[in-house]
Amino acid sequence: MPSLDFSREEKGFEAAYAQELPALQYACASYMALLQAILSRTPHLDITKVEGRVKDRRECVNKFSRKYRAALEESNTPYEIRPYITDLIGVRVVCLYEDELEKVAQAVRSHFDVIDVTDKVTAVESTEDSFGYKGLHLDLRLTPTQAALAEHAAYAHQPFELQVRTIIQDSWSVLDHKIKYKKSIPGQLKRRINVLSALFELADREFLQIRDATEAELRQAPDETAEPDEGTDLESAPAEKAQAPGSELNAFTFLKIANHFFKDQDFEPHKVDLFVDDIRAWSPTITRARFNTLMRATIGTVKRYKQHFEDHNPQGSFNAYTVIRHCLYLGDRTTFRRALRNSSREAFEAWLKEHA
Repeated sequence: MPSLDFSREEKGFEAAYAQELPALQYACASYMALLQAILSRTPHLDITKVEGRVKDRRECVNKFSRKYRAALEESNTPYEIRPYITDLIGVRVVCLYEDELEKVAQAVRSHFDVIDVTDKVTAVESTEDSFGYKGLHLDLRLTPTQAALAEHAAYAHQPFELQVRTIIQDSWSVLDHKIKYKKSIPGQLKRRINVLSALFELADREFLQIRDATEAELRQAPDETAEPDEGTDLESAPAEKAQAPGSELNAFTFLKIANHFFKDQDFEPHKVDLFVDDIRAWSPTITRARFNTLMRATIGTVKRYKQHFEDHNPQGSFNAYTVIRHCLYLGDRTTFRRALRNSSREAFEAWLKEHA
């Protein structure tokens, strides 16, 4: 029975918590797995982490005392602690970009009913003199359809809180909790904390804008590609000329050309970055036009060598980057000598002599 005896209600909550804990932990793990499955099927999301926990017993009691106890006792309203703790299970999704917070929220709505939403991004941004933790909190429960499924039966009645943050918001939250005094402190210290928070907010915004600018650069990269001519004379590639503005070979212009010649290849950004850096080390003045010309002039021959190599080396690797290395070497043996290891270069030259 509810009462106004806090000590009694605290003991009652602790006993109920201990009894529920195994089921809560199972529900937490299950919700994490379900969310990972949902988000993995959602396009254009960069999720870096999905983690969860059951709120600590003492943390629950402290939250009740801080938020509800005084008002209940002031109004002489008997209470039990457990009904006031609706976020015993907490799951956190960390993504890369701020515009993905709402995408995550939309993705989970197909499986969960939203009990409540706390938009801390809007709350902070609508207050001109305030900085602080930003993120999106949703109190969720399974939809009736999902709750009726046998695989969800053990925890279908358990709601949970979903926190959605960017990786920068998550970092700020961790650091923010380490700042011991933030409210009743001298104005100069408070201002420094606000400046620090603003820097994190600026970093989040810049990160998003860099992503958008990167995608725009890739879309706008000049298109000099043409269908490869397998009969082109290997000596027809012109010598490099001085670079004109915007003519450099960079990650974006490389991808524009490489995606044309290797339509089914998924070029991972970090590998592209390193590979283009290698090409520019071999030939510091190489232009996008020069790279494209070398590829067109040699790719037919290299594709035939690739087939020969794979026929004789079933376990060997001859991926798109290997093809490009051979194309560059074949197009300009002096400049791109380092593109191939000695053994690869010797094997290629032996094949060329035989099939010239």
